[in-house]
Amino acid sequence: MADRTDRQRSTSPRPQGRVDVDWLGRDLLGTWAERRLAARAKVADPRYQRVDDLTMADHRERVLEQMHMLVADGAVHAAFPERFGGADDHGGNIAGFEELVLADPSLQIKSGVQYGLFGAAVLHLGTRRHHDELLPAIISLDVPGAFAMTETGHGSDVASIGTTATYDEASEEFVIHTPFRGAWKDYLGNAALHGKHAVVFAKLHTRGVDHGVHAFYVPLRDDDGAFLPGVGGEDDGYKGGLNGIDNGRLHFTHVRVPRTNLLNRYGDVAPDGTYSSPIASPGRRFFTMLGTLVQGRVSLDGAAVVAQKAALAIAIRYGTERRQFNASSNAEEEVLLDYRRHQRRLFTRLAKAYAQSYAHEILLTKFDGVFSGRTDTPEEREDLETLAAGLKALSTWQALDTLQEAREACGGAGFLGENRIVQLRADLDVYVTFEGDNTVLLQLVGKRLLGDFSKQFKGASKADIARFAADQLFDRATSFVGLRTLSQDVRDLRNVKKSSLALRDRDVQRDLLEDRVEQMVADIAGRLRNAPKDQAGAAAAFNDEQHELIEAARAWVELQQYDALDAAVERMPAATKEVMTHVRDLFALTIIEEHAAWHLENGRLSGARSKAVTSTIEVLLQKLRPHALDLSAAFGLGDEHLRAHIATGAEAERQAEAMAHYAQLRAAGTLPVPEKRGRASDPSAQPIATAGAAPVPPADVMSAPSADSVSAPSADAADDEHDAELATR
Repeated sequence: MADRTDRQRSTSPRPQGRVDVDWLGRDLLGTWAERRLAARAKVADPRYQRVDDLTMADHRERVLEQMHMLVADGAVHAAFPERFGGADDHGGNIAGFEELVLADPSLQIKSGVQYGLFGAAVLHLGTRRHHDELLPAIISLDVPGAFAMTETGHGSDVASIGTTATYDEASEEFVIHTPFRGAWKDYLGNAALHGKHAVVFAKLHTRGVDHGVHAFYVPLRDDDGAFLPGVGGEDDGYKGGLNGIDNGRLHFTHVRVPRTNLLNRYGDVAPDGTYSSPIASPGRRFFTMLGTLVQGRVSLDGAAVVAQKAALAIAIRYGTERRQFNASSNAEEEVLLDYRRHQRRLFTRLAKAYAQSYAHEILLTKFDGVFSGRTDTPEEREDLETLAAGLKALSTWQALDTLQEAREACGGAGFLGENRIVQLRADLDVYVTFEGDNTVLLQLVGKRLLGDFSKQFKGASKADIARFAADQLFDRATSFVGLRTLSQDVRDLRNVKKSSLALRDRDVQRDLLEDRVEQMVADIAGRLRNAPKDQAGAAAAFNDEQHELIEAARAWVELQQYDALDAAVERMPAATKEVMTHVRDLFALTIIEEHAAWHLENGRLSGARSKAVTSTIEVLLQKLRPHALDLSAAFGLGDEHLRAHIATGAEAERQAEAMAHYAQLRAAGTLPVPEKRGRASDPSAQPIATAGAAPVPPADVMSAPSADSVSAPSADAADDEHDAELATR
């Protein structure tokens, strides 16, 4: 990477600080560095890598073979108990698992279905008897399985699923039944072909009482792969991505399973049909059961961040080599990454990837603490579920945004399959809706914020509440009359430099981010305080606040990401800290700029300071330009991980060949004279033939950057229209 960096010529100023790439790379690997590096070794092995020109059937079989390879080298054992050959290493298991997205997202998700959903359901919802009887065959892949929760008619709303499990006291069996078409289990990995058993989620009915959703271990197929009596299904067929996974549908017609096939850690049925549970509240029991499966959201958050790093590494490497248009020189075209717009489209997303990476490490540490038992309390579990829901939502959305922007930043080259980005974009598309639709997840986060807000007043005196109301009133009045923004204008005295310095203060940044969360939550709570008490009226009032609630949740997640990045920056060595402070500032100001309307409407920013946000971002882009390759190199992704031709130095070689060609023509005095610079009859045009000027490159639709990356070539006044046409082409 260093050699490639040295080959680049840039018009950007020399860096003041310098990134310690090795230190930063180790820091990004986090607590489970060895697990990540072991997974990246597999990613570098061609046997694990995606082959793009396979049929769907062949892709599915290849991924199944790769699954057996993972079993053979022990990669799937990490999270399981030691007595099954595991390590009880929950955080390390996820850390390694999410890196597999670089090999083939289909492999990552299929292994997640088998071990993170199917196997994890048995581990976390079953008891020791289930573990001893079922886990060995699951771990060895002798029993591929499906996780049958989602239904065609109900996705994120698990509590409303239609499949039932009715207890028959006479036979001591549960009868699993799909009463209507919408209750078919759908979109299930391993269901179409490979699954032999499934963990089926159904409403448990016994003695005429519905005890809500529980999990049951249900056989699906015989040894020849044929469905067992009463079990049916379909293949979901070709999808927008992840076609190495055999997603399918399942339905059940009065399928009987033994009473002991109920995974009964949180709810059990005695032989006589009596139901019992260690958790009295049905609602808390339901959320506790689902909470044990939170690792799916944790792993998707991490995988989405890994995919962003890959896309940015490809686009930044290419952007430092690709040249387009003569702007500052008649002899050499401009490096793409020297265009400010190109910097903005990539560096702002680079800053988000860093913030998300450090936030994910906090999430993974919290997850490991809870699942290892070290910090397993109801409060910690609730915090884990809230953080996982929020981070998964924003990182998976951001992954699609970053992959698309990186694709466009690479022009037509980014659209070629050999450069990976489009296939990653297709495979990660579904990440935003499985393991919980992102919009629904943010609503859960918003409800938690409202709940925490209301807890402030539990046991508070009337005087305390009155003081809070007075503070809120004063705060609103201050914003309404513009005292805050006036104060900003007085301090800045219309001096852009002062505004910029203020905006780069970490306390100012955090105050703006935190204040947005607190004010939005307080405003929503205030409006809901007078909501009708009847169910329909309360639901309507809450529905009216749904957009604002989701935006408040988004703001809260952005604050968590900022805090994670800020904490990481503060522990860095001096030179690296200097550069990474610019990254932190760019992240904060990008978020503030995205929500500038709110800050202006609520009097948090003056008009002048709001403009300074944008101008300060432009300054930060310039400061980060010399460090772009180092910041992407710290991700630790080599050519064997990226497997993108345009990120191998090939473009630099092409550009060097082209420049050498024109230099040779200039030296020989044989470079043709551009028509607009003069005609053969015009003596003043002759010196140009020896000085030379590279002609405007052809407008190749498969190589030209998008319009916002282009700077129009210099031109004589008479040819402005012609040059403008070339630029738009």
